Amino acid sequence: MKQQARVTIKEIARRAGTSTATVSRVLRNDGYPISEELKERVLAVARELNYSPNLIGRYLKNHSSSDVGVIIPTITNPFYSLLILGIEEVLNQNNYSMLLCNSFRDEEKEKRYIDLLFQKQVKGLIVASIARQHDYLQQYIDRGLQVVTFDQEVEDLDCTKVLIDYEKGSYLAMQHLFANGHRAIGFLSAPLTRKSRKLIYEGYLKAMREQGIKINKEWVVIADTEVERNGEVYEFENGKKIAAKLLTAYEKPTAVLVINDMTAYGVMHELASRGVKVPEDLSLVSFDNIFFSQITNPPLTTVSYTTYEMGKLAAEYLIKKLTGSQTLQANIILEPVLVERSSVKPVG
Repeated sequence: MKQQARVTIKEIARRAGTSTATVSRVLRNDGYPISEELKERVLAVARELNYSPNLIGRYLKNHSSSDVGVIIPTITNPFYSLLILGIEEVLNQNNYSMLLCNSFRDEEKEKRYIDLLFQKQVKGLIVASIARQHDYLQQYIDRGLQVVTFDQEVEDLDCTKVLIDYEKGSYLAMQHLFANGHRAIGFLSAPLTRKSRKLIYEGYLKAMREQGIKINKEWVVIADTEVERNGEVYEFENGKKIAAKLLTAYEKPTAVLVINDMTAYGVMHELASRGVKVPEDLSLVSFDNIFFSQITNPPLTTVSYTTYEMGKLAAEYLIKKLTGSQTLQANIILEPVLVERSSVKPVG
């Protein structure tokens, strides 16, 4: 006899004509304001499909594990190291242990880690997801797993999110370059596969449009792939490659906006190897304000996101969910701050 396929939240949402997040809220009855008509429609579809949440979800709500899973896309970038330290401080203070997983920017590996952590019956999960779709994780939330996402915006998940205003950070960086007389400004980035990178790029485009500046396509260099191999610091190596490509442009920009500090280090390394001086020949601004940006030559002007605090907030909100002191989901957006150092020189 053929086994019937398990009914999913996504299928109920499709038939009820609403979102997976709304279906999840109705089924959990968590107090979120939803119209009675919509509630009844969702419940009617659920009954029709004989939907029953996985029984392990009931166990998860009551089990005594003190482990919290944390998934990040890379451990080679100190940006995530600071996040982890913030998370760990709060977890330790509240007698939780951390199980740390590195997805290596691999969506399938991220899914396998979610499976593994769920099997280990972690109390909750904090994740900087690089996945493009999150139905997979939403199903675990529907089974009772408490989740907080951070860094990357995930619109299709019904959970608390600790986010960064990346577009505003990009806009701040561009205004700093404009204030120093720059108009010929390039953009250097890893693939625009993450929401954070897209938002930074959108901030760059918006600022250039507002100034009425036509963008030279040769100055916008976006890498094709990102794969970490054999412990290679991908972002540093990527910075070297995209800087080399930028220097093939017939005309050169006076400044560049770089996607993050680790990539900027690679850019600066490549420029120095070719006799291009920062900021005398090319000004440079990037993002993250990791520790090493204070000691580069020259010290790097960069956008800071209070990374350590973001990690602490993610852990604090997860604990609020675990202890029941907060039942509704929250969106926390952190404000960026420009840290001016010595990598930008006025034009003229």
